[in-house]
Amino acid sequence: MNILILGGGGREHALAWAVLQNPKCDRLIMAPGNAGTRAIAENCDIDICDPPAVVALCETEAIDLVIVGPEAPLAAGVADELIAAGIPVFGPSAAAARLEASKAFTKEICDAVEAPTAGWARFTEAGPARDHVKARGAPIVVKADGLAAGKGVVVAMTEAEALEAVDAMFAGAHGTAGAEVVIEEFMAGEEASFFVLVDGETVLPVGTAQDHKRALEGDEGPNTGGMGAYTPAPVMTDAVTEAALERIVRPTMAEMARRGIPYRGVLYVGLMIGPDGAPRLVEYNVRFGDPECQAIMMRLGAQALDLCQAVAEGRLADMTVTWADDHAMTVVLAAEGYPGEYRKGTRIGGLEHLPESSHQMMFHAGTAEAGGAVVAAGGRVLSATGRGASLAEARDRAYALAEAVDWPEGRYRRDIGWRALK
Repeated sequence: MNILILGGGGREHALAWAVLQNPKCDRLIMAPGNAGTRAIAENCDIDICDPPAVVALCETEAIDLVIVGPEAPLAAGVADELIAAGIPVFGPSAAAARLEASKAFTKEICDAVEAPTAGWARFTEAGPARDHVKARGAPIVVKADGLAAGKGVVVAMTEAEALEAVDAMFAGAHGTAGAEVVIEEFMAGEEASFFVLVDGETVLPVGTAQDHKRALEGDEGPNTGGMGAYTPAPVMTDAVTEAALERIVRPTMAEMARRGIPYRGVLYVGLMIGPDGAPRLVEYNVRFGDPECQAIMMRLGAQALDLCQAVAEGRLADMTVTWADDHAMTVVLAAEGYPGEYRKGTRIGGLEHLPESSHQMMFHAGTAEAGGAVVAAGGRVLSATGRGASLAEARDRAYALAEAVDWPEGRYRRDIGWRALK
């Protein structure tokens, strides 16, 4: 098979690594890819949010399957045009991708099926939103309605912080994504990431994880796109998993199909597990989480391609997921200053000496090549990922990779997995 993966982050490098474990993969193209994927695939620099350009590349290169990594191409309708051209694609239509592209749309779906989630209200002007915050008090959650590259959510622990977030969003801090704002009640509990595959009808669980959103140790500091993750998530017991499927996921998928927008792809189900053990929906994403994907792909390996192909071809009912009784962890190496201002172009050394195996992999995210060297080209730059019989073993392997990197301008949290390891 000739396979095209859209995206250039750590998630896409991990997907590429897993796909290449499968002998069905004859040729792999990454668009645009990064310095890490260049070593294992063919990088191609196209605009992945331009559907005709993606279709043209597929036709030129005789692509048999497209795997879409990030959410932006899906919201732009890439999957729609690929399907119209007869090219199998792993990823939902633009209409179905509204589960991530619009927080308000997701809330409306939840209300329609009575899926447990936070109370909410939508606003198009700052004044009424500010009045709502003052009436409700803090803690409270302020979200840009649209896609904001993982940066459009503020969990405000004070009223002042919430009002500042409202003003910033309506002032254009997140562009058009903040033209509408959703304000939610604060939910207490333990967060978990639950991933399911869907082919329009069948729902197949494909892994659980927990990530660390805060920038600093002890889960302190500003929110980020994710500083590390581990899988499986201990809080996702069989009972919690089944409750999430029956009360949240399956009703949502049935309602999407009823509306004529069946969902096909991977669905990220962000959950809050309350003190009573009952899951409530935090958010949906229409793609694998990053950095959760890096840890999950280490455990899935070659079967990831078979599962993606089955989703694209509507054969998910015939598939099962085989899990080893093991664990994986990924530790994100970020540029100093992230998620605020940070330098680009700093040189990263030591990568060529790192082990690469089914138990240890350094996945690239924000990297590029310059002058024969690998340099930082983003905020989250590398994902040191380890797999082991225990979470402690996976942690030790991940941190061994992180510590071997020569990058003075980078940093990483040293307590990933603390909740599960304590």
